[in-house]
Amino acid sequence: MITESLRSLYNRDLNKLKTEIEAYQNEENLWKTDKNIANSAGNLCLHLVGNLNHFVGTHLGNTDYVRQRDLEFSLKDVPKAELIEKVEGTIEMIDSVLGTLSEDDLKKEYPLVVFESKMTTDYFLIHLIAHLDYHLGQINYHRRLLDC
Repeated sequence: MITESLRSLYNRDLNKLKTEIEAYQNEENLWKTDKNIANSAGNLCLHLVGNLNHFVGTHLGNTDYVRQRDLEFSLKDVPKAELIEKVEGTIEMIDSVLGTLSEDDLKKEYPLVVFESKMTTDYFLIHLIAHLDYHLGQINYHRRLLDC
């Protein structure tokens, strides 16, 4: 069942995000940028949390989350503990929402046109995990380069 696979993968990778944020030795380094590194790990974390809460929580789970995408990249110095709390809340939301979706729900059209054309919900959920993993890799590299 693809729903269980998606739940497992989101859980795994969001917990990796939490581990990456926790691994920063110096909390200030979460917000560092340098030369060609335009986004800090803290901002990428806020972006991932906002993205998933918007596209999964709001549009599939009917949560009351209201996305403020510009703040995902402009907020600075959010405490590490708060970032971790936001990731943990996202883990719970994802698991809850995906737990309500049937295989038939996944084959339905996603309720929002995000790209140029319509897509199925399962297609978009796979896209969102790829997006999560892309930025998770950036955060890992950011930490290894700039948290010294």
